[in-house]
Amino acid sequence: MNKDLGVWTADDCALLLIDYQKEMFEVIRSETSADLVELHVRLLARTAKAFEMPIVLSTVGVGFGFNGPTLPAVLSELDGIEPIDRASMSAFEDQAFREAVEATGRKRLIIGGLHTEICLTFATVEALKDGYEVLYVTDAVGGRSQTAHRTGIERLAHAGAVPTTALAVVTELFRDWAGPLREPALDVIYWYFTAVSKLTDDVGGGGG
Repeated sequence: MNKDLGVWTADDCALLLIDYQKEMFEVIRSETSADLVELHVRLLARTAKAFEMPIVLSTVGVGFGFNGPTLPAVLSELDGIEPIDRASMSAFEDQAFREAVEATGRKRLIIGGLHTEICLTFATVEALKDGYEVLYVTDAVGGRSQTAHRTGIERLAHAGAVPTTALAVVTELFRDWAGPLREPALDVIYWYFTAVSKLTDDVGGGGG
């Protein structure tokens, strides 16, 4: 990671969302439930829109008929962004996807993808090889088992990517309660606290 740049800002970053499809959600068996993964992906999407960050969306296998499209609840947050469908399980091996990322002009990528150990990991290690910096959002992803998820998390850290969580992304990008992103950040955070309280008591609300 480039220590000269310090914490991440909305002006530095693009959000990459990879393979948030029904078939992927159905087989999550790791620490964050599918419902919470879905909520956290929606939180990332709302954050990127609120802070005017570019978003690149991708699916795998839709054109081949063995996977369905992006989950409707996720797609509804993305204002008509068209997914880039691929054959490769590594999104960065797909030319259209790679060109879309390059077109954002951002070298810092916040990435979420299903599953942790496959589509997230493969895309991230390729992005690192291509000179990008990557934050991966551990509670907006899931694996086919806890072992698979945890091994993916560890591989990514060893490769030089940095783990974070969805709410931490929001707070890192705006940081200053007196800054210009305060109001859009508050809108996103209040929405999240209301939504997450309906799903679990394991995530605390409020504070700062």
